[in-house]
Amino acid sequence: MCSMRTDSRADLTKMTTPFSPPLYTQRYQFIIDYVKTYRPKKVIDVGCAECRLLKKLKFHRNGIQLLVGVDINSVVLLKRMHTLAPLVSEYLQPSDGPLTIELYQGSVTEREPCTRGFDLVTCVELIEHLELVEVESFSEVVFGYMAPGAVIVSTPNAEFNPLLPGLRGFRNYDHKFEWTRAEFQTWAHGVCREYDYSVQFTGVGEAVGHWRDVGFCTQIGVFQRNFDGINQSMSNAESLEPSVYKLLYKVVYPSLCDNNIYQKTLVNEVLYEAQQLRQEWLRRMNMDSNNNAHFYAPPLMEVFQHGVEGDGPEWQPIYQQGGTICVPLERVWSSPRVRALCGSIQRLREELLEDERVRMSADGAVLNLPTDDDEGEEVEEEKDDVKTVSGVVNNMEDWDRELGS
Repeated sequence: MCSMRTDSRADLTKMTTPFSPPLYTQRYQFIIDYVKTYRPKKVIDVGCAECRLLKKLKFHRNGIQLLVGVDINSVVLLKRMHTLAPLVSEYLQPSDGPLTIELYQGSVTEREPCTRGFDLVTCVELIEHLELVEVESFSEVVFGYMAPGAVIVSTPNAEFNPLLPGLRGFRNYDHKFEWTRAEFQTWAHGVCREYDYSVQFTGVGEAVGHWRDVGFCTQIGVFQRNFDGINQSMSNAESLEPSVYKLLYKVVYPSLCDNNIYQKTLVNEVLYEAQQLRQEWLRRMNMDSNNNAHFYAPPLMEVFQHGVEGDGPEWQPIYQQGGTICVPLERVWSSPRVRALCGSIQRLREELLEDERVRMSADGAVLNLPTDDDEGEEVEEEKDDVKTVSGVVNNMEDWDRELGS
């Protein structure tokens, strides 16, 4: 078994973090930028600890459909898993693409079938927590067995340590070793020869002035499997149940790929737009001294926006029949949000005619809304229950925490 990284920050000294933004933020941003550029669909963070990287990636998805975290410390995972739950706003406005997040308890030196077929594996400040004898197993599992399209490995640069005030020994009490640039590169090139990868070296946290020749505070290796395109790496592999790891948490985010969510979102948008038009019509009628006027003519700017003049469709007025206000479907269709959700007005009409919450004319040309506010329909919000399992993580004194690892 291997020890995974921890992201806890110790409040032990008054030392000012020497990097701005903090080093951990720069590491995460490096991965976010990589994801933005290469758009992997399946990403797994091994040694995810407090799930900080996963939490950032769920907001910066850039096409990610499956986001997985693995750590040996179940207490930390159970304590932090609630931070990965969807926000209320993500139910109100579901994303276009799907996203599933999973957390597993397990060791990166063990083979787990469900970790295969990923486009990107991230190992942020993890490898130095392994015993040197475990590094070979780590390499075989990650590069040989998991065989992802790309791997990002970050680790402390031992050559930078003399620049860190008050540091004696390693940056973290749990570090088993810290490599120089030459040692890291020797290991990385060996991995590339063994498992058919190429690697580029970079890092975050630069020294200033004449100290620049010591390299980055955090050294990073970006490994790319030797074929064209990272999304070809077994991305279509069949989803498997874990046989070695233990699944602790799984959440499927609301998205428009789900037909039920799509239907509900579309109807909510239609009803909202129709209610806005209805309210504006009522306001204008109340201001009109002529109570016989039952047609709402929009202001000139609105006429142009809705395509009444030029090449657009002929404008249809909102009108009242008895206790019903009739809003032409074409007026609702003019909403950019509704257009984005539904490709054509014909499809919109078909979707609405099948929904019992929407009252329409027999030909589907008009939405029928009540004149009284008390009769407005309510849109029910559904939210998944999120349970927080409390746990305790001890903060430890070390330089790794001061650097915001």
